[in-house]
Amino acid sequence: MTDAGHMLSDLLSFVISIVAIRTARQPPSKRLSWGYDRAEVLGAMISVIILWVLTTVLVLLAIERIVNNNLSVDADVMLITASVGVGFNVIMGIVLHFGSGGHGHTHGGVSHGHSHGGKNVNVRAAFIHVIGDLIQSIGVLIAALVIKFTGWELADPICTFLFSIIVLFTTIHVLRDIFYVLMEATPRHMDFNAVKEDLAAIENVQSVHDLHMWSLNMDKTALSVHLAIDSSEHAISTVTAARTLIRQKYGISKATVQVESYDKSMNSCEQCLS
Repeated sequence: MTDAGHMLSDLLSFVISIVAIRTARQPPSKRLSWGYDRAEVLGAMISVIILWVLTTVLVLLAIERIVNNNLSVDADVMLITASVGVGFNVIMGIVLHFGSGGHGHTHGGVSHGHSHGGKNVNVRAAFIHVIGDLIQSIGVLIAALVIKFTGWELADPICTFLFSIIVLFTTIHVLRDIFYVLMEATPRHMDFNAVKEDLAAIENVQSVHDLHMWSLNMDKTALSVHLAIDSSEHAISTVTAARTLIRQKYGISKATVQVESYDKSMNSCEQCLS
């Protein structure tokens, strides 16, 4: 039962990943001016939710079986199901691993902005899901052999409990990444202070404030910043220099740079220093 349920969740996760990837490729619209990039993140979140819901149901059923002493299982059917599960998860893992590589590259010797050669988060969620289920399928196979040759039927619900622990450890990092993207946190591969220092070093820039960097998805980073300059006649050259720096060194193509006249009060303004 456990292995059959997880094969179904694997299939659902795979379908969700494909749909999310195709949706993310749709062009921006007037309603969704940033495009559909976060469809990948939403797909990953849905995959993880499905996995957690299914796991919770299976754990509750396993507890009920133990409480009611209803542990009888057909070891032969369990063996067949587990064997199919192992083969299914191996195939799914190969498809996800080799069929969806990233497109990361470097800028000036430093890798920035894009996926860094990794998978997008919803494919990674599906891949981790499959790996966790593969380990669990092997566990079910072992449990089936134990039941068949020793008659110890408690091995089946124990296998369910062990899988639940695997789910926790294999999804927690994906959930963390999803949380950071949805909260528009500074991407982990971006050094906030380094970016601010580089912008401050541009000629004619006196102050840098309202610097924000966030992820549209796990592959694309956006940036906005205010640069205070000493003279408005340097506005165009400053914006050009800033956008060139942001694009070439940090690989960020979606950047908004606003210039304004410098005022000494900016040195003590807490909001301006952020």
